[in-house]
Amino acid sequence: MLDDITQAVLVRREVARYLQGGHGQTPRQARDRVFAYLDELKTTQRYAFYRALKHPLYPIFRKIARRVERLDMVKRAAETARLVYASNHKSHTDYLVEPLVLDDNGIRPPVIAAGINLFGGPLGLLHRHVTGAIPIRRDTKDPGYFVTLKAYVAEVLQKHDLLFYPEGGRSYSGELKPLKTGLVQAAMQADCPKLLVIPTAIAYDLVLEDRILARQGVKKRQRPFASELAEMVRQAVGFRTRAFVTFGEPIETSEYDPQSRRDTLALAHRTRQAIGRLYKVLPTAVVASAMRPSVVPRVLEWRVDAVLERLQAAHANLDTTSVEENLERGVELLASRGILVIERGRYRVRDRNALRYYARTIAHLLQPAAARGH
Repeated sequence: MLDDITQAVLVRREVARYLQGGHGQTPRQARDRVFAYLDELKTTQRYAFYRALKHPLYPIFRKIARRVERLDMVKRAAETARLVYASNHKSHTDYLVEPLVLDDNGIRPPVIAAGINLFGGPLGLLHRHVTGAIPIRRDTKDPGYFVTLKAYVAEVLQKHDLLFYPEGGRSYSGELKPLKTGLVQAAMQADCPKLLVIPTAIAYDLVLEDRILARQGVKKRQRPFASELAEMVRQAVGFRTRAFVTFGEPIETSEYDPQSRRDTLALAHRTRQAIGRLYKVLPTAVVASAMRPSVVPRVLEWRVDAVLERLQAAHANLDTTSVEENLERGVELLASRGILVIERGRYRVRDRNALRYYARTIAHLLQPAAARGH
């Protein structure tokens, strides 16, 4: 017996066409491939259990103070529409913080689209049977997979909201990456009576795996999740941070033709621009952008002031406009991570890669207006 979502996927036009075979496949081979992918994608959300579980990352998660901005528009949108939250991706803690921010405020939790590398072992069981996360293959080029994934996501959206990370993965450099359009297009083709994209930005004073990401950004090589998790747990000793989740104005997908590649790209571009403007600018990023290898306090203060002026001109979402507060808090936090040190009355850089990581988180806001697309 086929479950409802499998039956619905199989009769979608693009899947039915693929099941006819071709491109070196018999209809039976095409059907076997689609069924294998559907079995991989199948997931169940039991969100009440998720909140109650002693999650493997809970000792880390409880050290993150959650802050939420511009939630009212999401509450209004959730009353009448299906929602797709499109967020930048900073950390493995994102998919813990963001759904709970919604649930804390009485908004129905979304299903999450997450990388398939997070679906091994106990964490994989948790995602499949509790959080309802959808495993996403990021590197495959199999057209059968894309057809099945898009159809599956379209059917999930008939009953659930969706949270996904259109950058395709965390940013190892710290920068806001170009958005991938696969899930954007799947959402547009979902045939929901009213579907809204909610641009969502998440920012941290300190990112738990900042050193891991900074090293991988240089080496261009991703480590296995299990080894990352072990290092994250070690780095969590004494770790405290704030997470800011900022929601943007809902975007009507009805304004775009789901069959048009140009419209899909336009929606992705509009969403990325919105996320970039919403991103909370925190003191660690300001100080990292102003810092030089070695600088006296007075010069760093001038440089922080100059960075803040540029950010204000770009209408950035600033945590504080005070030069003194940015300087004091930014230096304190970066020093606590061993990224900066204070020696003989000077600020010196100890971890250049990690400092660049934080500086690049606001690089899109410090570009000339023409480069930002204004």
